[in-house]
Order: sequence, then structure tokens, then C-alpha cells
Amino acid sequence: MRYKAIIFDLDGVICHTDRYHYLAWKGLADKLGVYFDEEINNRLRGVSRMDSLEIILERYHGEELSQTNKEELADEKNEIYKQILKRMTSDDLSPVVKNTLDMLREKGMKLAIGSSSKNARLILKQIGLLNYFDVISDGTNITYSKPNPEVFIKAAYELDISPSECLVVEDAVTGVEAAKAGGMDCAAIGNAVTSQSADYKLIDFSELLNVASLDNRNIAIR
Repeated sequence: MRYKAIIFDLDGVICHTDRYHYLAWKGLADKLGVYFDEEINNRLRGVSRMDSLEIILERYHGEELSQTNKEELADEKNEIYKQILKRMTSDDLSPVVKNTLDMLREKGMKLAIGSSSKNARLILKQIGLLNYFDVISDGTNITYSKPNPEVFIKAAYELDISPSECLVVEDAVTGVEAAKAGGMDCAAIGNAVTSQSADYKLIDFSELLNVASLDNRNIAIR
């Protein structure tokens, strides 16, 4: 097989928490008197918490905020988000995603998470996958967010597999850029299919089964 491991982004790939992020950021934005909508929320995809806050503060016209103030606001948003995440259950895990993961594992594929989120383990616990992946590389063990490749490189290192033998699955353009910067092929899904750098463009998560079986890296699914 062309790949020995697949590293998945979490939000938007394994499960969808966009709505929960939106509600948490909206709550904070309302408190600050800042306009916030779905279009602005889309700009936050694949972006770190602090960088996301900076995007929201582009429309802020209140008192000047110190770095400490900003960190407190980011923590407040995260506390709101974690409370909302408690609503998640195994019902938030698509049967297509779970079946595909099971079949990839049956093929002998190593599976990992590569997410900038510091709540990755909480989300995985809520949907019943906390102990499912061989490696979880997330926002708690990285210094740089995507498009820096650190989170994927650390996942490959912990898997003890060369980056060139890892496939990343991403739904954000910044994630595709991170994968390529780390020397890995990338399968794009969702919004990431607009990236010209993606090696594969998937319409459905189950198409990963075809990608995992490919021996020719120049074959594109879409």
C-alpha cells in the first residue's frame, strides 16, 4: 500500500463541531458588542484560538485589550465551548465515518489524530473514540498551529512512520498547507477541496478506502 498511516484532523473530518464553536464565539462576541456571523466564523476554520480571537477583535471598538485580557477572553470562550461540548454523544459520530475507520484498521493502517484543538480528547471521549486512535497529537503538545506542520510531524514521529508514508485528511486549506509543509500527501474534504495543493479531493469520507489502496501517488480521486 502507498500509505502506512492516516492522520485525521478532528473538527470537520471525524466529527462536526462548527456549530458548537460558532455558539461559543457568538456568546463572547455578543458580550464584547462585536458583530459576528457564519461568514466570519468560517474564517476561523483550522485557526488557533488566539488567532481566532484576533479575527473577531477586528470589529472591536472598546477599550484597548492587553495580552492578558485577550488570554482571559480566549479562556472564557473555551469554557463556554466545553460546556456546550457536553451535549455531544456517540450520535454525533457518523456511521459512515466509523465504518470507514474500522475498515482502514482492518487493512492494517495506523490511525492518528492531528488537531490544533486543545479539546480533542474531550470531543473524542464524548463521541466514543477516545481510545480508538494509535496516536493523538493535538493543541496540548504543540507550539505552532496550522499551517505550521508541527502537529502532523509529531503524530508521524509518535507513530514511528516516515511522513512520506502518512496521508493527512483535512477539511481546511490551512490544514492542507500544513500537511504538504510536513512532507505528507493530503486528502481534502469539505471546504479544503478548493485547495490546489491537495493530492486527493473527496466527496465522501468512505472514498478514503480507495485512496488507502492506491500504489500510484499520481492518481487523483477527484
